Amino acid sequence: MSTHEKQYLDSLNTSEFDWAMQKWAGEAYAGDYSRRQMLSMFAKGGLFASLSGLLSSLPQMSYAQEDEVVRIGYLPITDATALLVAHAKGFFGDEGLEAERPTLIRGWSPLIEGFVSNKFNVVHFLNPIPIWMRYNNNFPVKIMAWAHTNGSGLVVGRHTDITDFSQLGGKQVAVPFWYSMHNIVLQYALRQSGIKPVIKGDGETLAADECNLQVLPPPEMPAALAAKKLDAYIVAEPFNALGEMKAGARMLRFTGDIWKNHPCCVLCMHEEATKARPEWTQKVVNAVVRGAIYASNNKAEVAEIISKNGEGYLPAPAPVVTRAMTEYDLESYRTSGAVQHVDDWGNGRIDFQPWPYPSATKLTVEQMKETVVGGDKTFLGALDPEFVADDLVDRSFVKTALEKNPEWKNDPSVNPDNPYEREEVLAL
Repeated sequence: MSTHEKQYLDSLNTSEFDWAMQKWAGEAYAGDYSRRQMLSMFAKGGLFASLSGLLSSLPQMSYAQEDEVVRIGYLPITDATALLVAHAKGFFGDEGLEAERPTLIRGWSPLIEGFVSNKFNVVHFLNPIPIWMRYNNNFPVKIMAWAHTNGSGLVVGRHTDITDFSQLGGKQVAVPFWYSMHNIVLQYALRQSGIKPVIKGDGETLAADECNLQVLPPPEMPAALAAKKLDAYIVAEPFNALGEMKAGARMLRFTGDIWKNHPCCVLCMHEEATKARPEWTQKVVNAVVRGAIYASNNKAEVAEIISKNGEGYLPAPAPVVTRAMTEYDLESYRTSGAVQHVDDWGNGRIDFQPWPYPSATKLTVEQMKETVVGGDKTFLGALDPEFVADDLVDRSFVKTALEKNPEWKNDPSVNPDNPYEREEVLAL
């Protein structure tokens, strides 16, 4: 860690912030050389080659343990809220299920590995990850429901004067994973603004109309921005709120204000488990749906529950998580342009409704074809969006759960007159 970074971290309120800025960031910046090596591996697709090998070597482990204990893996982000609430409020127990305390994982790659190796039988993945797993690696993953909608944004460093996506030319921006809604929305906005997304390593020249992208685990982003190693990052909450409150970041735009009520994370299970144990699967989905509905109706309470000050599922303090869950329609955001559709779209900073709209899966596939990623994405060229929407997602269990819980239609992202269909809106 550089002297500049250490001085900045030492200046922070460590009683609230050591969990992200010292523990995680300290590990991430233990050595600049090792960090550069890691980023180079991401850029060249080495990580995906490694994970692809793992996936292809485990066809016999296509679903998790034979017992019916619910084993959840999650990242410390608000995307996991429905799963965490289902555990905290005893909804799994109400279904007659035994559920272990969810296991916190600090990156998408190890969460994928944990799911593939059967450490977990219920996880949340970024919406495009199962597409890559199923169609590039032939791993039998199934999307069972949406974990949440919206819930992400792009923040810029206080050392910048960026007020528009067109000003990201020549800048360094981090995304949490190549196969992420964050990467899709960011690159859509860049293209619309005349900026070319690229992946370049150290020493490579960056043109004025090029924005250089790199993958960074969410917990490492605020410290990197504060240390001016990044100019901006796009990620799930609470790391945008954390950046705003503790790293001097400014919100440029919420992703849900570009793609209306977009999916971000999805509930995933092993396909063979859903076929071998349909009753168990239905109970799991029932509990998670209840968790989503409860979160939708009680955001402030849920923020406290999942925070460091509550049940401790997230290491973030309650004020950070509360901001991430509730603060959206602010005058400062309206003035800066971070929100431009708050009056007509009716969404929140993060929302929770579980129905996986086929139209959104189709648009995800279409957009991924246009999105720059590290590694080989040849498989995307032959993918039919209509086929993926039908083949990747199992809507039977979640529809049964939703019909038992009609209050899901009260979520602002749902049209109660036509709850199972919608038209996608993507506009900068």
